[in-house]
Amino acid sequence: MKSGPDIAMVASLVGDPARANMLTALMNGRALTASELAQEAGITPQTASSHLAKLEAGGLVEPEKQGRHRYYRLTDDDVAGVLEGLAGLAARTGHMRVRTGPKDPALRRARICYDHLAGDLGVQMLDSLRERHLVRQRKQEIELTAEGERFLAKHLQISPDMLSHPRRPVCKACLDWSERRHHLAGTLGAAMMQRFAELKWAARDPTPGSRVVNFTRTGEKQFAALFGK
Repeated sequence: MKSGPDIAMVASLVGDPARANMLTALMNGRALTASELAQEAGITPQTASSHLAKLEAGGLVEPEKQGRHRYYRLTDDDVAGVLEGLAGLAARTGHMRVRTGPKDPALRRARICYDHLAGDLGVQMLDSLRERHLVRQRKQEIELTAEGERFLAKHLQISPDMLSHPRRPVCKACLDWSERRHHLAGTLGAAMMQRFAELKWAARDPTPGSRVVNFTRTGEKQFAALFGK
């Protein structure tokens, strides 16, 4: 028997179509009930509960009880990163969903990936940070520079102490499924997305299950001023 991580077990959890749809629905960072996830997956609530028990046992989702309701979310951004990477692999190899709609261009332009900005604007933001030496990137390792710390404090009021987390790195490269290049994850990516929302530059699409991020006209101008090409 070979030792090491059991890739096949994780793959089997993600590989079921219903479970894959449920996990994808949780990529928007919101916690959802079993009934909501059942609707996303097109299955009965009873079947959804069975799938969720397997995903919870496998460490891919975690429950949170609030009153009479039990909500589920992805365990952390590592799970989101794997799902985003698999989506990119599926797109590159031609395994695409048949149905597309008006939301598709918006999803590719800007979307939430667990708790950070993805899509064309997410990739553009990381490119800008890297080109201006606000971060250093070597393959998938990203480091915030001293100049980057000053930039964040001045323009977004994000301080280094706000980025400390026991289980998450400050910066992390996440492979963007639509652009097939990296966008910024980690506590910094999450803090920047949160700041965009607080400044009312951007907001998540309120449609249930949507991952689209809509920028306001002011938000687009401010984003372009900071991270324009």
